[in-house]
Amino acid sequence: MTTTEPAPLKLPWWVAGDTNAFFGLGFNTLVNVLVLSGLCLGFVNIPGSDVFGVILPALGVQLLIGNVYYTYLARRLARKENRTDVCAMPYGPSVPHMFIVVFVIMLPIYLATGDPIVAWTSGLAWSFIIGVIVLIGAFVGPFIRRYTPQAAMLGTLAGISIAFISMRPAAQMWEALWIALPVMVIILIGFFTDLKLPGNIPVGLAALLVGTAIGWIGGYMSPPAVVEAAGDIALSLPTLDVPRLVEGLSNVAPLLATAIPLGIYNFTEGMANIESAAAAGDEYSMRAILGADGAGAIVGAAMGCPFPPAVYIGHPGWKAAGGRTSYSLASGVFIALMCFLGMFSLLGALLPLPAIVPILLYIGLLIGAQAFQEVPKAHAVAVVFAIIPNIASWAGGLMTNAVGAAGSTPAEVGEEGFANAGLVYHGTILLGGGAILAGMVLGAIVAFIIDKRFLAAAVYCFIGAALGFIGLIHAESVGWNVGGQIALGYLFAGIVLLLFAFTTRTAATSGATETTADEAVPEPRPAPEAAAVAPVDTTRPATA
Repeated sequence: MTTTEPAPLKLPWWVAGDTNAFFGLGFNTLVNVLVLSGLCLGFVNIPGSDVFGVILPALGVQLLIGNVYYTYLARRLARKENRTDVCAMPYGPSVPHMFIVVFVIMLPIYLATGDPIVAWTSGLAWSFIIGVIVLIGAFVGPFIRRYTPQAAMLGTLAGISIAFISMRPAAQMWEALWIALPVMVIILIGFFTDLKLPGNIPVGLAALLVGTAIGWIGGYMSPPAVVEAAGDIALSLPTLDVPRLVEGLSNVAPLLATAIPLGIYNFTEGMANIESAAAAGDEYSMRAILGADGAGAIVGAAMGCPFPPAVYIGHPGWKAAGGRTSYSLASGVFIALMCFLGMFSLLGALLPLPAIVPILLYIGLLIGAQAFQEVPKAHAVAVVFAIIPNIASWAGGLMTNAVGAAGSTPAEVGEEGFANAGLVYHGTILLGGGAILAGMVLGAIVAFIIDKRFLAAAVYCFIGAALGFIGLIHAESVGWNVGGQIALGYLFAGIVLLLFAFTTRTAATSGATETTADEAVPEPRPAPEAAAVAPVDTTRPATA
């Protein structure tokens, strides 16, 4: 008797659902690249030849590394499990990091030195550190995420989204509201209601087309600028430039205060997205996914790109839209080709900025709202506390930049001068120092206090004392004993919490809330379900 072996799996390279997913993810990535190009040109004043000839080609390599490898992993998983419904992980430039590296790293250095190249090399070093931390996170990340409250993680991200992603685009909208508000209305209807656009056209694409049409018809755009930008189209292939990266790494200490917490955030967000994909039926190796993510940042930095990539949220949404193994690959290849050919200068001349920034405001709104939607209701206060350091960082930067624009310095104005204007400059700068990590620590302390887990809260206070002592949080520089009074504040708070832990334990027999020694180690958090982190609307693009 002969046995018939099952026929090998016929795994198509493209299905109809890949088209819809490609337009959503590809357009989202396209907008992100347009924005980061504008940030480099408009704020750091990096020469256009370097932006379009070095940074964007390096970014294209990043996208190829991640998207090609993730497509390989998806097809390998499909063949291993003999099924055709496997969806690849989405990947692209990280939106929060785009704004952080520009406004927190490169812009202050540019304002201090007047040299955009020095600022650029510092951004490269910062991105390199992010990549290294993500690689390390593939091994230690599960432990950190397990013992940090969700409110601390999402609250910190919400602070970034409100301060660094939402505020500037919102202000830019009001400079040309006749273009921007119709675009915003389309985005709100398409992404926050169950209504579909005619022909199921992707919402982001429809919004951009409407805004572009209004801008051109209303005379906002300049035809000569399009002709000039068309002259910038040229083939630019990426090359390694290790000395440029080494130059940035030579003064790496001040960068650690943001690179370390953002690197931690990167791999913890990546872990959540991997868990989300598993809940949707696609179980990927955490080490493989995060390894490619970290490698993309490292290679990109060595080639000249200061913008680290990230595993995007939204895998279950793209899977529900019909995306399978190749939509992410198509998005990466398309954007990489646009980068190599220098097409983004032309796109920037064709697309009005007020038609683009509402999409960024939507991203900021979505990330900020998620922090309150996904955490226990009682932890809302912890979310707000985690937000505050990021707002302080943003506000401190505005004060510093405004003084600089007036031809002065904060030292010349002095504390009395700021106080006479109703401003607490020094305290705002300290509160916002190392804002990402500070938000995580403060959010964790508050969340544990709300849960009456005083020993766990005390542990985070002592962590805050150590970080503050060396300047990784609440400081203007990193070094030994740069934040003595900050460290004392956290230390004394930890002692108070230990007293509460002791008194509540001794009062347990009289009916008081019992606190066990086990609470010194925070309880593990369960993996989020797909519905909690993934978009429901199948036309909605993923965000970083």
